[in-house]
Amino acid sequence: MAFDVIVNALKTKFADLATSEFRDNRRIVVKPAQLFDVLTSLKTEHGFDMLFEMTAADYLKYPNATDRFGVVYGLLSTASGERVYVKTWLNEPELTLPSAFPLWKGADWLEREVYDMYGIIFDGHPDLRRILMPEAFTSFPLRKDYPLRGRGERHNFPVITRAES
Repeated sequence: MAFDVIVNALKTKFADLATSEFRDNRRIVVKPAQLFDVLTSLKTEHGFDMLFEMTAADYLKYPNATDRFGVVYGLLSTASGERVYVKTWLNEPELTLPSAFPLWKGADWLEREVYDMYGIIFDGHPDLRRILMPEAFTSFPLRKDYPLRGRGERHNFPVITRAES
């Protein structure tokens, strides 16, 4: 299915969608309130049956950025090989998005990673807890305001030497 057809179908159902296309990267930008419905439509009506990637970026101090966090979902239609990226923007203090876990079980670890590194909460996620950092870690290391030398957390975590293991 052509990207134009998908975009036109989505625009009839959802207001305020922005799109762009550059070197075979097709992007749809949605508001957080519409995110789950757009993802559902892309899966059920347009055949994007695989969530192959999910990540976030912190745009703090980025030139001309009006929003702080961007969350990106990479979707694939395994039947046609088409890919589309869905992006939404968030700002503090409201860093909550609906979980994509009900649509794609693979969102489990991807959402946990974004939560762990950026502090973005996925409402409805069945087990939202840290996946890369220890539970006692209180910061989000991929945020741009995280100090390069850390905040002194490292001394709190034991290091096991080879002799001890």
